[in-house]
Amino acid sequence: MASMSSASDPTRAVYVISVAAELAGVHAQTLRIYERKGLLEPARTPGGSRRYSEIDIALLRRIQELTNEGLNLAGVKRVLELEQRLARIESELQELRSTAATTLMEARREYRRDLVPLRQSVVPWLDPRRRR
Repeated sequence: MASMSSASDPTRAVYVISVAAELAGVHAQTLRIYERKGLLEPARTPGGSRRYSEIDIALLRRIQELTNEGLNLAGVKRVLELEQRLARIESELQELRSTAATTLMEARREYRRDLVPLRQSVVPWLDPRRRR
C-alpha cells in the first residue's frame, strides 16, 4: 500500500530532465535556464542529477503559458510569486472565515443560554386598581 501512495504523490521527484522537458513541451536547456533564473528548483539525487515531480511539470507548463502570452522570464517570476501569495492569502482568509463562523455559533449558543422563555420569566404584577 505504501508504494501505491508514493507512486501517486505529486511531490515525488521521479522524472529526469529529458523526460520532464518532453512532458512540459520544452528543451532540456530551457529547464536549466528556468532553474538559473529561479523559476523552479528541482530535487537532486545524491549524485547531483535533477529530478522533477508532477508539481514541477505543472509549473513548467504554467511558465510556458505565461511566456506564450508574451511575458519575459522576469515577468513570469513575478506572476508566479503573486499567484503563490494570492493562494496563501486565500487559504488564510478561508481559515479566518471558518474561525469567525465557529466563534459566531458559540456566541449564539451562549446568548441562547442566557435567554429565558417568556412563560418562565418573572413579570412584575401591576394591580390595575392601584394608581401610579
